[in-house]
Amino acid sequence: MSIDEDLKNLVNKKIGNLDKYLSRHSRESAHAEVFLKENKSKGEKHNTCEVTIYLPHQTIVVKEDAANIYTAVDVTEVKLKQQLQNYKNTHGNGRFHRHVVARFRRKSNS
Repeated sequence: MSIDEDLKNLVNKKIGNLDKYLSRHSRESAHAEVFLKENKSKGEKHNTCEVTIYLPHQTIVVKEDAANIYTAVDVTEVKLKQQLQNYKNTHGNGRFHRHVVARFRRKSNS
């Protein structure tokens, strides 16, 4: 598939800004691979956007098919946001979790 400058900028903008959903430690070692494919079968075009993000404790892979490559990138971004928020909640730095647990213990002891 030929990638024009607009598509390249869109992918950099959408996928490149997802690091704000990661902790500082994870952000330093995370990296992503983006694969864009165009499949033609029976006169129909299907565009695929596949993004693999390598994180310290997990690898996240999201693959989306759509009629338009720009739509595939947008839907992939939304799915990645959800996955990264789940990752951050699971593998976060723990400060928020310790704070909530301590508050819960104080209330239950009263």
